[in-house]
Amino acid sequence: MSPSAIDRADAAAAIIRTRLPDFKPALGILLGSGLGGLADRLQTSVAIPYADLPGFPVPTVSGHAGRLLLSHADGVPLAVLQGRAHYYEDGRADAMRPPIDTFARLGCPALLLTCAAGSLRSEFAPGSILAVNDHVNFAGVSPLIGAGSAAPFVDMCEAYDPGLRQSLRRAAKSASIRLHEGVYGWFAGPQFETPAEIRAARQLGVDAVGMSIVPEVILARHAGLKVAALAIITNLGAGLAPGALDHQQTLENAGRASADLIRLLEGLLGDIRREMRP
Repeated sequence: MSPSAIDRADAAAAIIRTRLPDFKPALGILLGSGLGGLADRLQTSVAIPYADLPGFPVPTVSGHAGRLLLSHADGVPLAVLQGRAHYYEDGRADAMRPPIDTFARLGCPALLLTCAAGSLRSEFAPGSILAVNDHVNFAGVSPLIGAGSAAPFVDMCEAYDPGLRQSLRRAAKSASIRLHEGVYGWFAGPQFETPAEIRAARQLGVDAVGMSIVPEVILARHAGLKVAALAIITNLGAGLAPGALDHQQTLENAGRASADLIRLLEGLLGDIRREMRP
């Protein structure tokens, strides 16, 4: 990590501590496209615009509010990122590095990522949820390029933490939610994939595709955080269903799945709360 990145994370953490002293999140959450409304269900103590935190990106895509919420849910302290910056917005794969490094500075042990995704499997219908268990980086870039000597060679075996995934399975079973599991493919965007790209991805064992989470998973593992990721299936991939793809479809279908996502989160928080007990 460069000195400037260290300085930004330290400065952002200091600002957060002035707003809410001694706050140590037990879980960080990043809310993706169409999922920002989940924040309305939280007991928010402090809301800080990304623009007020050094190095935090200001998202330019609709459905991403660009705020950090310091919250509690079911007695569990949460740091919630309401929106992300994507690689396609300015060509920076490390755009979310300052927020993730700041979480590490605050002592946050784990990060739950959410995103919208296109399904490559007929059984993964729009409105369903996929727990990501691995990924393929079709974009071919890394957020750790330029990290220098700060341990850029990060092991990506079991990058999606088995323990967190097990907690999500238990939550899904308890809430009678069908939780799919599979491989996520990251494309750079902002254009949607071509039918040929979708066919190629299917041949490589990919179950859903999207334009986010993979850089954040790499950054979180680099920072020492455990990671889980939930992809909301908002559409079928290009060529798998009639009609054109558009971002409004993504936002609408993500919103429809938000109730199930909340119930999965409640179950995960229950496990975390039990682990917090002395």
